[in-house]
Amino acid sequence: MISEQTAFDLLQSPPGILCAAAVLDFVLGDPWGWPHPVRVMGWVITHYSQWALRQFKSPLPRKLAGMVLALLLVLGSALSAWVIMRAFYQWTPWGWSIEVVLLASCFAGRSLRAAAEDVLKPLRSGSLLKARSQLSQYVGRDTQTLSEPEVLRAVLETVAENATDGVMAPLFYALLGLGLELFLGLGLGLGLGLGLPTVMVPLAIAYKAASTLDSMVGYRDEPYTHLGWFSARLDDVLTWLPCRLNVFTLGAISGKIQAVWRLCQRDAHQDPSPNSGWSECAYAAILEVQLGGLNSYRGVLKLKPLLGKPYRPITPERIYYALRLMRNSFLLWIWVAIAIWLIGTQ
Repeated sequence: MISEQTAFDLLQSPPGILCAAAVLDFVLGDPWGWPHPVRVMGWVITHYSQWALRQFKSPLPRKLAGMVLALLLVLGSALSAWVIMRAFYQWTPWGWSIEVVLLASCFAGRSLRAAAEDVLKPLRSGSLLKARSQLSQYVGRDTQTLSEPEVLRAVLETVAENATDGVMAPLFYALLGLGLELFLGLGLGLGLGLGLPTVMVPLAIAYKAASTLDSMVGYRDEPYTHLGWFSARLDDVLTWLPCRLNVFTLGAISGKIQAVWRLCQRDAHQDPSPNSGWSECAYAAILEVQLGGLNSYRGVLKLKPLLGKPYRPITPERIYYALRLMRNSFLLWIWVAIAIWLIGTQ
């Protein structure tokens, strides 16, 4: 039997904090209206961007302003998380709890599933108009005239892309922090032994800041062409490795690793993003569906590259399978990380 004190000690350990954060995201997610780090990041990005666009009119100053924005937000978010956690550890006996809350806020697994269900439920009940309306809250494309297959494609593409950006990549950086705790923290006092926060949260928060920057200003179109160029490149670089590790994981757990690799090699490079194409190709290969095609953005038609072959139609069941794949990949990474931690601390 594990004593109450031992269980409490385990909960306060870096693996315990990671597991608690994963459970909190699964159970609670991001309730509407609750404080959230991304809302603070969004407020900073919006106000800084408006100021920079008014202040600078030529490309070079806007690029420099964009670099300052990205570096300050990413580093500032990580430092702010550290300071908040340090204060909790100093002033309360529940310092680990703020780590759990902040780390859970970096994972968007429940939110992504809820977004998909918001669209799928009215669609399955025959309300295409309602489904279009719900979809418009989550995607940038025009939804007013989408057919049911186009709505389903939009949902699956959103799941495929955000499974990497919103779930697996933040977990990767949390696990990177866990690795630092294991290989450095036990000897240098970076972990809980000295009443200090772990480094998992600052790293995950830093990635979340980079991802938020990319989603808000990382566009090729004006007025963000120059202001957001550095944010877009930074997100591409930070997502590159976790994206490919996730693609490999998805292929492995689905038993279709060869099909995933072939399709990624053939089609992924057609997408202008160095990461979105890989993520979408992985899901397209496993689900045997085709993603991409003609979309409308503010009345302007844009043709996204076709990824995969339409061996099967996109259905709600296929989308729920994609969500299960995301969850299983997430859990597998956590289980492997904890196993490595337990072996490394023996």
